[in-house]
Amino acid sequence: PPVSLNLSPNRLQFFSGDSVSLSCVEGGQTVDGTVRRTRGGTTDRCGPAGSDFGLFQDSSCVLDLLSSYTGLYWCETSSGRSDRVQISVFHREEFPFILEIPAHPVTAGSDVTLRCRNKDGSLRAAYFLKNNAATGDGLKVQELSIRAVQRSDEGLYSCSTDVSEPSPQSWLRVREPTGTSAPPSTTSGTSPPPDVPSLPTHPASSVLAPAALGLVVVLVLVLVLVGLLQLCKKPTGLKVYS
Repeated sequence: PPVSLNLSPNRLQFFSGDSVSLSCVEGGQTVDGTVRRTRGGTTDRCGPAGSDFGLFQDSSCVLDLLSSYTGLYWCETSSGRSDRVQISVFHREEFPFILEIPAHPVTAGSDVTLRCRNKDGSLRAAYFLKNNAATGDGLKVQELSIRAVQRSDEGLYSCSTDVSEPSPQSWLRVREPTGTSAPPSTTSGTSPPPDVPSLPTHPASSVLAPAALGLVVVLVLVLVLVGLLQLCKKPTGLKVYS
């Protein structure tokens, strides 16, 4: 989409009481627009004091988050509508820490860093999990750095310690660089992979012609042999009786 929703700080998980600023961006520039949210089947908008939620300040929607603010957020301008972003807000008593993970898809080939953040805002050393399995070196660290991220790095990530439950999970998404097309399918290429031998591409008629010729030759030989056998069975002379 030509419009995107910018989050500052750029993450998906927050504690109740945290603040986040949402703004509409086009071509790398902040523009005027409407920030909307849907939750529980209800859609509302950010606006001046007394509106549905948040407060607009200098083209940004500033939110002092409550747990009830969990929902899908997006931006609308005259150019269109942005993708929706799932913002999750947790009680500080519910989870001792949350996962810092980018709100938007990360471009393939770039670096991304995930962190485990305490409810007091500090970072904590933790194990990082992908799809509920340990990832990285399997050591307790303050941050997980993924270099030259690829599509295979996509998945549900969380962080955990020895003495507490894991953080909530969030999805890390990866997108191809702008202007990059998807890799071609191996079934539609003109050349097979190097470990697969090439097959002849002659038309079917050129394969059938030699086979038909061979069949004719065999039939001729059979007829000749049958004729010779018949000749061998004939009597060599005739006896005349008077």
